[in-house]
Amino acid sequence: MNLASAVWECVIILLLGFSIQRCPLPPAGCQRLNQLGRLTVQPAPLFLIGSNLTVYCHTTKCHRGFTISLELNDEAVRDRRKCNCTTVMFNLPTVRKPQSIVVCKLKGYQMSKIVSGLDLHGGLPPDKPENVNCETTRSSDFIDCSWRSGQETHLSTTYNISVRRENGIQMHLDQIQDAEKVTVPRGILDKNTKYQLIITAYNHFGVSQSDPFILCVKDIVIPETPHIIQIEFGNSSIAAMLQWNTESSVHLKPYIRLRTLNGSWEVREGTELREGLIRVDDLRPLTEYEFQMRTCNSTSGLTHARTPSSALRSTSCERSLCSKWSPPVVGRSPGKGPSQELHVWRMFSSLQANGSWMLTVLWKPPSPEDYSGKVQQYKIFLANDQKQEVSCPATSSWCLVPIPPEVQAVSVSAVTLYGSSPPADVPLRHSGVFGPVLRELVPAANGSAVLVSWSRLGAKHWSATGGELLHHVVEWISVPATQLQWQKLDKDQNNTSITGLTAGVRYNISVYAVTTRGVSAPSSGLVYSKEQKPLSGPCMSVLVHKARRILIRWDELPVDQRRGFITNYKLYIQTLDSSNTVTSVTLPGSGPRQMWFACPEGALALQLTASTSAGEGPPGISISSQPAAPAGQPSAAVLQSPLKTQTPIGMVILIVFIITLVIAVTVNLMCWSCVRERIKQKCISWGPAWLVEDLPKPGNSNAIRLLEEGSEPSLSFTHSDPPLSPISLISSEERDMYPVIHVKVSQNGSGQPAAETPLLASGTRTVIVDSHIGYKPQIATLASQGEEEKESEEERIAASEEEDICSSAFGGLLGGLLSSVEVDSSNSPLGPTLSSVGGLLWPKTSETTSVLDRGFLVGRRGTDSPSLESQQDDIMTPDMADACLSQYTVETSLISGYFPQVAAVSSAPLFDTQR
Repeated sequence: MNLASAVWECVIILLLGFSIQRCPLPPAGCQRLNQLGRLTVQPAPLFLIGSNLTVYCHTTKCHRGFTISLELNDEAVRDRRKCNCTTVMFNLPTVRKPQSIVVCKLKGYQMSKIVSGLDLHGGLPPDKPENVNCETTRSSDFIDCSWRSGQETHLSTTYNISVRRENGIQMHLDQIQDAEKVTVPRGILDKNTKYQLIITAYNHFGVSQSDPFILCVKDIVIPETPHIIQIEFGNSSIAAMLQWNTESSVHLKPYIRLRTLNGSWEVREGTELREGLIRVDDLRPLTEYEFQMRTCNSTSGLTHARTPSSALRSTSCERSLCSKWSPPVVGRSPGKGPSQELHVWRMFSSLQANGSWMLTVLWKPPSPEDYSGKVQQYKIFLANDQKQEVSCPATSSWCLVPIPPEVQAVSVSAVTLYGSSPPADVPLRHSGVFGPVLRELVPAANGSAVLVSWSRLGAKHWSATGGELLHHVVEWISVPATQLQWQKLDKDQNNTSITGLTAGVRYNISVYAVTTRGVSAPSSGLVYSKEQKPLSGPCMSVLVHKARRILIRWDELPVDQRRGFITNYKLYIQTLDSSNTVTSVTLPGSGPRQMWFACPEGALALQLTASTSAGEGPPGISISSQPAAPAGQPSAAVLQSPLKTQTPIGMVILIVFIITLVIAVTVNLMCWSCVRERIKQKCISWGPAWLVEDLPKPGNSNAIRLLEEGSEPSLSFTHSDPPLSPISLISSEERDMYPVIHVKVSQNGSGQPAAETPLLASGTRTVIVDSHIGYKPQIATLASQGEEEKESEEERIAASEEEDICSSAFGGLLGGLLSSVEVDSSNSPLGPTLSSVGGLLWPKTSETTSVLDRGFLVGRRGTDSPSLESQQDDIMTPDMADACLSQYTVETSLISGYFPQVAAVSSAPLFDTQR
């Protein structure tokens, strides 16, 4: 228990310390011990508002280095007087705040201490109670009395209510505090006796008493409070019908008061449709209202209804009485459909093949104040019976409608959730008369508006034409044409301001008069809301250029490039010689656009600019021109600026030239037979060998044919094969007796003979060709058989001439080849002489050289028992021969032996030689 008590003591001390630091001022009427001092107020802390106060700050002892100060509502009080070292007096003149706080402090260097604080409470005496009123109903047991207390006293005020007879006998006494109404029992009063009601108010600063109120019970009975049963708006959004219950009396008249959300009350008389049903007009659509109702028993009830009930009472028993206001009932008015006709206009488009017009119908949306909700759509009715209709979207302000020839009237209506606007007729007919005439089109200073005015035509003019003026229409559209805009104006108006225009854009403005006969002819004009410099210069061309005269023609700028009315053009002429002299000529803005001008001699550069009232625009395309050449020479050429025209044309010409050159070179090369042959051989070498291998054709073998015929071959027949000899296998020792062809190969361009080395060496190669490969009658292909033998001599000569072009390049090579052939028959007794070999295979003619060039075959030494298949694989193709002959210098040693078909004969000259 001791521990708990100690804890509570600490908590209380902490709370007290916190309250002393944070809340030094005690409430009014409370005192708190403060060891530093105290505060006193004269006359008292509870004071009359507006009086002067004197506040004394007392400290318990003198504090050197500190100053005693006083703050009133956190503001320092300057009016002070020191009484002694412990007391200072402060004056507070005319204190008007009902609640104030004063705090006394000790202030030192960077330090402040609170001595004490006090609340000051001000108040006022009560006003005289006024507008005393008492009333009751037939069914009530109490009389309700009320009064008006007057201004606020800021103090607690007590009211004594006394009811006395006229002889002074008190019948009732009651007391209430801070209120403005009281109830008196009805049973203690006689309904036919008059009483005096007196209300007395008092507080700390005074007492006041009301005037006596004469209370007559039978005259203070008011009608019963009505109750609103139902609110109906029906089809109208601006009227509400209130149904209520009431007493059966012909002397009661209902009155309504209403207000919107957070609004003030508005009293209306209303229209009584029948007993218990009243209508209230002039409401706003889609608005929430609060309704109250009461009844009065006189015709002056409206005046009383507008006045607070407390002001209706007097000291007389003869006065009009009204019931209390009923409990409030809330109702929301429905939406309202548009009630005004739309502003409509039209614009005729093209005539269709069936005789109907494409009519653009335009309208202005209805005013938002004229309807509630949103527009759902617009309907266009054709003809007067409104049987045909066209629906248009709510977001649009125009609609394109085909009008058949039989339709004579068109009308437009806006459709909302709460109704449609009355149909507005679109004027279709032309009146056939002239309307008002435009007088002025004045641009505004801001550059976005134009003031339009026109002449006003009197009533005599329209009566003479048989019509009546209805209104004016002003329409405007930008050039080039965009969306048409328009205004409908009153018939008495002769000017208007068009806003929302764009600077530098041309507008066409027209004025129409709409009459009962139709629409008048327009009066139109062009205007810029603000002129600007042109965006570009005109295009020009030179028609004739003489020595000192030149004829030019230029085009008008597009309307969107002008940005103003063109006032003049300026032609700039620059000589293209070393002087580069520039001269200018000003041309009129209107008139012909083709003129002669005096100019300097020689080549010229010309440019043209356009100017408006805002200034000169940029120059157009620069063109170059020179005088016409003398007779017999080409005329002067007029060229566009090189940067803009020559560069693309030159590039095209260059590309075409390069393509033509490549095609020409390719075609020329393809016409050379040697090039074709090399291309063919190169393609063959890249492909697989089996793709181009020529298989033997037994039908072409002369040996087989002779065997079938049973006859011996004739040596005189150049196309026949030699006699067949038996095939025998030769051992490696016996092979040395047969002649061997030694081919010494050295790289071209070396200039030095190479030593005999193996075939696979990288530098010099030696190819050994066996002369005893065996008889291969079908390996060599006779390329010129069949129909080729029937070719004319002229064709063979032409072919040989074409081939000479290529063979000439290799003539030296074959010449060296043939000249280096040697016959060595020392090792073989059968070795033939060079002349015998030459007689059979190596005729020393140009044809033979060509044949060897294309058909020279080099064999390699075979194995001991070579088969026919391996021997055929060892034979080199003409491609290999060409490659060898083109890269190396060949030296061949031919040693005896008969080689009947080792060399492939591929052209006709071989047959010529053999013949």
